[in-house]
Amino acid sequence: MINGSTHVGIGFATGRKSFKSVLEAYVYHLEESQFLQKNNVKLSLFVAYDLEYSSTKREDYTSIPKYILDKFEQVHFIGKEDIAKSAELLVQDKIITEEQKELCFGYGYAANRNIVLYRALQENVDYLLFMDDDEYPMAVTKTDNHALWSGQHVIEDHIKYLRFSDITNGYHCGYMCPIPYMEFDNVLKEQDFKIFIEALSNEVLNWDVMKEMIQSGGITYADKNVLINKKASLVPEINGAKFITGGNLGINLTNPKKIHPFYNPKGARGEDTFLSTCLKDSTVKSIPTYTFHDGFSIYGSILKGSLPINLKKINSADSKSIIDRFYRTCVGWIRYKPLYTYITRKDKYKEIMEQVKINLKDSVSKVCAYFNDDRFKDVEIEFQKFHNNVEKHFEDFQITKNIWENIKNSLF
Repeated sequence: MINGSTHVGIGFATGRKSFKSVLEAYVYHLEESQFLQKNNVKLSLFVAYDLEYSSTKREDYTSIPKYILDKFEQVHFIGKEDIAKSAELLVQDKIITEEQKELCFGYGYAANRNIVLYRALQENVDYLLFMDDDEYPMAVTKTDNHALWSGQHVIEDHIKYLRFSDITNGYHCGYMCPIPYMEFDNVLKEQDFKIFIEALSNEVLNWDVMKEMIQSGGITYADKNVLINKKASLVPEINGAKFITGGNLGINLTNPKKIHPFYNPKGARGEDTFLSTCLKDSTVKSIPTYTFHDGFSIYGSILKGSLPINLKKINSADSKSIIDRFYRTCVGWIRYKPLYTYITRKDKYKEIMEQVKINLKDSVSKVCAYFNDDRFKDVEIEFQKFHNNVEKHFEDFQITKNIWENIKNSLF
């Protein structure tokens, strides 16, 4: 708490300098609602940046207009060197060992999210909100043949519901799935692509969901009932996991026992998915606030007030970058599939992995032919690599959780 007020942290784990425009949009919404003043809320900003992701420099993140920075009590910009320094200080204070230093904050996106979480705990933040740099505080619905837009009070809604929750997760609309619009043919039949996707997917992100997205051209519209009724619901537990997303995410930091680290195997994604497996004893709520996911970075103008009447279907024939994104996503998904299955379906792990192997063998060459891109062969290679190392990754995940118990004990 800061002088009796609620202390809220806004966190970005980002590699895009465009995050500044997203941050500015959230600040404008807060000014409009006057929520901070009416509810005695103080804000701090935490930006963990990755200079390598899109060849940026530190100034791309720190050069935020003063009138934006003035809204925050504290501002923290955190780079790779800062993460390493924080880990070294924990070793010096004998909170972790030298051998644990590399795993302390993790790899990739998990490292950036965890350093934000750690700094927020150090600064006695009550609620930490993670916002993605390609998600905007907007909802889009479809009325007849037109898109209908509405602003969303994302930060305000998270603060409201976190008072009675451990985790809050808002909804997403826009371009949620990286799979482009596809017309199946004799090169790649729908059944071929189905078994390919089933090899990569999980209980939540499955073929039925993805097929609907493909048919809609990659577009997901907001549910009007959610927007009108404005009711929260408990996130169900499926195979020991309560599925959440890394953006539009709120974490209550007032109960240390309910705070868990992000984790992903080195080179993989899934840091939010693995956090989902730690939430058995946590109250996790899906809250009625949307963000628009600009997954292909084509609608940045929305933040400047230019709202399209119709959303464009994402077609792989339009741009090689669309295929590139889909390829990278496929590799990312298959890299964390073994560990996620090992955690949630250990009793059937070998059986499921064998089916994944068969599915990939039967489908990868056809996917390569359809997109005219042999890189998709990497999916089989990466699957075998991460399948072979699943026990090591599981051990690292357990060590990471133990490290964070020691870190929390040192802070509280």
